[in-house]
Amino acid sequence: MKKTLTLLFSIFMLSFVFAQKDSQRVISTIDSTQSPELVLIQEFTVKAPLDRVWSAYTTKEGWENWAVPLAEVDFKVGGTIKTNYNKDGAIGDNTTITTHIINYVPEKLITLQAEITDNFPDFMKKEAEDFYNVIYFNELEDGNTQVESFGIGYKNTPKYLELINYFIPANEQTLMSLMNYLENE
Repeated sequence: MKKTLTLLFSIFMLSFVFAQKDSQRVISTIDSTQSPELVLIQEFTVKAPLDRVWSAYTTKEGWENWAVPLAEVDFKVGGTIKTNYNKDGAIGDNTTITTHIINYVPEKLITLQAEITDNFPDFMKKEAEDFYNVIYFNELEDGNTQVESFGIGYKNTPKYLELINYFIPANEQTLMSLMNYLENE
């Protein structure tokens, strides 16, 4: 019981700390209301119109301008987004990340599921079918766009908390690159 309370307190404090970074434009929180699962929520508002934000997520050019040096995008239900962080690599090599497009509503929603490869921790491989990323896009009246990303499938265990602690700053840095690309183009 003490271990569970410590874990829950850690989650609460982690959510509080990341939500309180007012100098930061990406707000990251962990929702543990669906225990034993956790949801990593990351949201931000970018000073760019919805169509440009959507294009950044759905095209090769978009991905290569803010996220990775190499991308291949077949944007359709059942399609894929293949990315590679290694500029000297190639799409299809062992460092390629393949993300499946489960569904989408144009300029509103995308549901993605990453292929869990040998580069992922073993504990994730056993639960690969549980991981999704649902991204909502909301056009604001001032011409800006709000984006909310929900990382679904994390478990409420120390291994997953460690994984979330890795993904929060990594994702925040990538999303800041997206905002920089869209706002300074």
